[in-house]
Amino acid sequence: MMGNFRAAVFTVLLAMVIITANTASADRIKDLASLAGVRSNQLLGYGLVVGLSGTGDGDLGITLQSLQSMVSRFGMVAEQDGLDGSNAAVVIVTSELPAFIKPGQTLDVTVSTLGAAESLRGGTLLMTPLLGVDGETYALAQGNLVVGGLGVSAEDGSSLTVNVPTVGRVPQGATVEKMVENPFITGEYLVLNLHRADFSTAANVAEAINVVFGGDTAVPIDASSIRVRAPADPAQKVSFTSLIEQVEVQPGEPPAQVIVNSRTGTIVIGGNVQVTPAVITHGSLTVRIREDTELTPQSETIITDNALINTPAAPLETPNSEISINEPEARAFLFDPGVSLSDVVDSINAIGATPSDLVAILEALKVAGALRAQLIII
Repeated sequence: MMGNFRAAVFTVLLAMVIITANTASADRIKDLASLAGVRSNQLLGYGLVVGLSGTGDGDLGITLQSLQSMVSRFGMVAEQDGLDGSNAAVVIVTSELPAFIKPGQTLDVTVSTLGAAESLRGGTLLMTPLLGVDGETYALAQGNLVVGGLGVSAEDGSSLTVNVPTVGRVPQGATVEKMVENPFITGEYLVLNLHRADFSTAANVAEAINVVFGGDTAVPIDASSIRVRAPADPAQKVSFTSLIEQVEVQPGEPPAQVIVNSRTGTIVIGGNVQVTPAVITHGSLTVRIREDTELTPQSETIITDNALINTPAAPLETPNSEISINEPEARAFLFDPGVSLSDVVDSINAIGATPSDLVAILEALKVAGALRAQLIII
């Protein structure tokens, strides 16, 4: 009887969520926030790849030591001088342990060379423990590598490399051996963490949840987090969380911001940016100086016994400097109170201003106090 009542309650709540979704144009909580504690964990391991076709580490000390340690596990004693690492490579193995994954399930792993190997193509990863940040083993990886790159070389020293042959993957190559405890199952509350901290959005999320589920189901903790009272039964908690994710919320309006990338000239202007009454004028002054030398022919007179002789002499050099100033008429713009920054940008672009000119004008408006927004330069 109680089970049927609970099922009916969840059916009514689901219908309320669907009605809310159809009557409002907003964002789902699923797209605005994530559950605290529901996260993936990074795994790391050190392993050995064998079976390479002469593209391994060679006589690298760490590779020979790894080979010696590997064969010693099978009761054999081998000196490093008798080992050849041309077909082997030491690697770093990485993977990601998703939330709620259980022992026996598999993961994809990425294998990257650590030594001097030229390619991992055709190699096989030997059993490698994958450790968490606490040093515990959470998965074991082993399998044949899939390498998308290719590298070849010739005896004359020429070589050709396609993509990256020193990194490969082993699809479903790791088996989970240990799960990570998650507070979702044992916690009394669900905590929603907003992707973008905003007091208005946090308040709207809590209000939307309370409208659907009633009472004080949700309480905003701060600008980033909302605490939601959840059922104690794990089965009901899963259904309850799925309903929470479908509730639609009108996010708070973002702050007025102008983001400028001065290197690329990219400018992003928020919708709430306003400009107070201001006059903008922007022009450029060009000064050109041209240096030249004028040559004046000269002659000299030589007196001889019988006559006077005029002969050419070295020309007279006279410096001649030409200075020209080009100052185009600067156009001024007067903006009334409450005008949006988009109008300012449109007016400036109409006269052919460059992105650097626009950045200079925005900075001047901010210094003058006329730009009602945060100016962020990246």
